[in-house]
Amino acid sequence: MPVALITGASSGIGAAAARRFAAAGFDLLLLARRNGAIESLAAELRSAHHGRIETAGIDLNDPAAIATGFAELCGRGLLPSVLINNAGAAWTGPLADMPLERWQWLFQLNVTSVFQICQLVLPLMRAQEHDGQRSGGGLIINVSSHAARNAFPDWGAYCASKAALQAFSRCLAIEEREHGIRVSTLTLGSVNTPLWDSETVHSSFDRRAMLPVEQAAEALLALAQQPSSQVVEDLTLMPAAGAF
Repeated sequence: MPVALITGASSGIGAAAARRFAAAGFDLLLLARRNGAIESLAAELRSAHHGRIETAGIDLNDPAAIATGFAELCGRGLLPSVLINNAGAAWTGPLADMPLERWQWLFQLNVTSVFQICQLVLPLMRAQEHDGQRSGGGLIINVSSHAARNAFPDWGAYCASKAALQAFSRCLAIEEREHGIRVSTLTLGSVNTPLWDSETVHSSFDRRAMLPVEQAAEALLALAQQPSSQVVEDLTLMPAAGAF
């Protein structure tokens, strides 16, 4: 049975993806900062599906906590064949006024933690066996934003972090191709998630016109179900209303 590791799985796109992947027959490794919320989701999924669900409460903003928490999670016997780096955050305000600690916080969550998780997952994927032979394989999906390709006033740090994630994903794809590991990005327009309610984001967008989290989750599953002989390097999903 395939195993998907999803970061930021306690709410929003991550929780919707967990529900969709569980329904599709995946075992799940769910990672989030809020341990109580992720345990509630896991209990819901265990009651509705037959697959295994393992969780870990890990604060991706703490670089030192990631390796230990990841090792404990994967030490329970499930090894990811699909990694979905979904966790992230945003900050709105002029770049000239942004505190350095906020810049570092945003890049830790949106870029550096992805780098850290990938470094931990890659050896596991490279060691995967097929028909008794160690041939490697696996899929990494990094959730990005159309902000990576555009400039939005007061969203400069977020744009920069997502542009860095896109470049990281392209380079990782080339480096890991020889190991049978594929890398995709899901580039999203505005999605109606709890991000818009966070204290670091100030906006007045009409959230009714945004993509629902279920559509983003469906796109993630479509990427995960591609045959290993092909890769969708980037899938861009935008609201019909366009950019906000």
